[in-house]
Amino acid sequence: MAERHELRIPARYNGPPDSGHGGYVSGRFAALAAPHQGATVTVTLTEPTPLDEPLTFTPGPRRSTVTHGTRLIATVAPGRARVDPPPSVDPATARAAADRFAGHTGHPFPTCFACGHGRPARDGLALAPGPVDGVPDTVATPWTPAAEGIADGFPVPDELVWSALDCPGGWADDPLARPRLLSRMTAVVRRAPRAGEPCVVVARRGAVSGRLLRVDSALYDATEQLLASATATWTALADSGTHVSNSPGKDTA
Repeated sequence: MAERHELRIPARYNGPPDSGHGGYVSGRFAALAAPHQGATVTVTLTEPTPLDEPLTFTPGPRRSTVTHGTRLIATVAPGRARVDPPPSVDPATARAAADRFAGHTGHPFPTCFACGHGRPARDGLALAPGPVDGVPDTVATPWTPAAEGIADGFPVPDELVWSALDCPGGWADDPLARPRLLSRMTAVVRRAPRAGEPCVVVARRGAVSGRLLRVDSALYDATEQLLASATATWTALADSGTHVSNSPGKDTA
């Protein structure tokens, strides 16, 4: 039997102020599960991930789990969901879209690691996904990955790619009117961008079913070559609180 792995999510990688950023933690869990479930996995977040708390990753032949004490935080299974990336937009269009980002005021989670703008300068990804003119249900934002402790020109960790693919999907809907949290994500990373490399993230709103929202997102380089893509399910909060089960229902991944 494969050994368990202990890990913690540092507090700076938050989504809501007191739990882990969905894309970041999914990327961390995906990396741990890759030797067991394969390079493309689906991460299902069943509870908000606590910050700076001991978590246990337990590998399994069909799916792996992440627990906090007796609480199930996430499952990781082979990725079977179809990932259909939205079309690219050029950097100038992405910059114009970012100027329309609605999260500068009224952001439900203003200190979010990926799209919060209430953090210290250069701490977090500072994404600003705004609507793309003339393309319904689609948002885009520029993103130049910071070094995060590595030299410019070297690939950034996959969990940062998952983070960048995550939040724009939420802004493809209207999180100001109905905040949601990531509950399931499948990502395919073809090539991690290099630190300092200008990129564009695009996200497209999909079907809504009750509290569940389906979104697709993609990361492109400045020449509009696809670097990574994801499909995700977001779950609307049951009330104004952030302590809510993230589960999108039965895990059929």
